[in-house]
Amino acid sequence: MSAAPALSEEDLDLCFHALSQPRRRSILRLVGDREVAAGEIAAEFDVTRTAVSQHLTVLKEAGLLSERRDGTRRLYRARRETLSQLHAALDAVWGSALDRGRILAEETR
Repeated sequence: MSAAPALSEEDLDLCFHALSQPRRRSILRLVGDREVAAGEIAAEFDVTRTAVSQHLTVLKEAGLLSERRDGTRRLYRARRETLSQLHAALDAVWGSALDRGRILAEETR
């Protein structure tokens, strides 16, 4: 099985923007391993349903959530593919930083 293509810089920017807000990170944790209805998500927060809807929209536009309609309900789930791609991008940054740190440490011996 081949790896999914890496996220573009624009996609990474959208993901980081979406994740910059604590409430959106909380929503992502809620839907991380199961599908959750919008009403259930909204019930977890002390803000209006409209505010939660706006957060869901930002997460969807960043590719971090999928949405499925079931009658009048909207069900949300984290998009594993995007989260995996984001994880890989962060690993690349972190791995490079560790490599540079190792090289600097070895140079100072």
